[in-house]
Amino acid sequence: MKHLLFLTLPFLLAACGKPNEEKTVSTKVPLTEEGFPIDTNMTVTEITGIARIEPQGKIIAINAETSGFIRTILFSENKKVNVGDILVSLDDDLEQARFNQAQSRLKTQPTAIEAAQATLNSLQVRLAQARNAYQRNAKLLQGNAATPQETDDSRFAVEDLEKQILGQRAIVHQQKARLDELQAEMEVNRVELHKKKLRAPVGGVFLSCEVRPGNYVTTASKLGDFALDGPYLAITEIDELYAAKVKEGQQAIIRLQGSDETVGRGKVVFTGPYLKKKSLFSDTSDNFEDRRVREVHIQLDDNSKVLIGSRVECVISLGAQ
Repeated sequence: MKHLLFLTLPFLLAACGKPNEEKTVSTKVPLTEEGFPIDTNMTVTEITGIARIEPQGKIIAINAETSGFIRTILFSENKKVNVGDILVSLDDDLEQARFNQAQSRLKTQPTAIEAAQATLNSLQVRLAQARNAYQRNAKLLQGNAATPQETDDSRFAVEDLEKQILGQRAIVHQQKARLDELQAEMEVNRVELHKKKLRAPVGGVFLSCEVRPGNYVTTASKLGDFALDGPYLAITEIDELYAAKVKEGQQAIIRLQGSDETVGRGKVVFTGPYLKKKSLFSDTSDNFEDRRVREVHIQLDDNSKVLIGSRVECVISLGAQ
C-alpha cells in the first residue's frame, strides 16, 4: 500500500504543474490601437491613417523688416502674393527727406569737382609763367641786366605756386572722394526708404492678418500667418506594426474622415527615420501613448478640395509606386 502511494504522488504533482507550464510558453498576440487581436498571417495591401492637411514648410509667420507706424495695408486673408509684392507701407516722411537731401548733394558735387579742377588748371598756367620769368631773370642776372633780388623773387614765386598746386591737387582728390561718399550715402538712404515698404519674401497665401493701419510695428511684430506656394501635404502617423511597409513613392488617396468620398490623391514623399510617440491628435481620449508611430508625408496632386488644418483619412496603397 505504501508503494502505491509513492508512485501516485509524482503523477499528481506533474498534473498540477501543467497549467502553469502552459502559461509560461503562451505568446502575446499583437493588438490594434482599439485593443483587438491582429491576424499576423493576413496580407496587408492598404494602410489607413488619420492625417492633417498642412502647406509646404508648415504655416510660418511673416514679420516686419523694420519698425514704424503703418500707413496702408495691401494684403488680406486668403490673398495670394508673389515674391516682392508690397504688403504694408510704413510712414516714410523722414526717410524720404533724407534720401532727397542726399540726392541733392550728389547732384551738386560734380560742380564742386569742376571748380576745384579749374582752380588747379589756373595755378598750373601761373606756374608756367612764373618759371619763364625766373629763367629769364636768371639769364639777365648773368649779364648784369637784372638784380639778384629780382631773380630771388621770381624763384620764390615758382616755389609758392608749386606748393599751391600740391594743395589744390589734394582738394581735387578730396572732392572726387566726396562724390563716392555721397553716392554711398544716397544708396544707404535709398535702402532705408525701400524698407518702409514691407514686401513678401516668398510667394504664397496669407492665412491671417494681425495688423491694422496706425499700429506701430517692430522687427518682432507678426504681420500674419502664411502658407508657402506648393502642393499641400497630408501628414499622418503610421502604427509601428506597419511602419516598415510604407515607402516613398507609394500612391495614396485622401478622403473625408468617416466618409468614402475621395477628395484628393497623392504619393508618399517622406517617411520618418525613426519611431516616436504619437503627436498628431494626441488630445483624443482613445490615444494609446504606449504605441510608437512613424511620421509619413503625402504630397497632394490637387489642393482645391481640402482646407489647411482639416482632418482627413489617407489610404496608402502598399503595392503601387
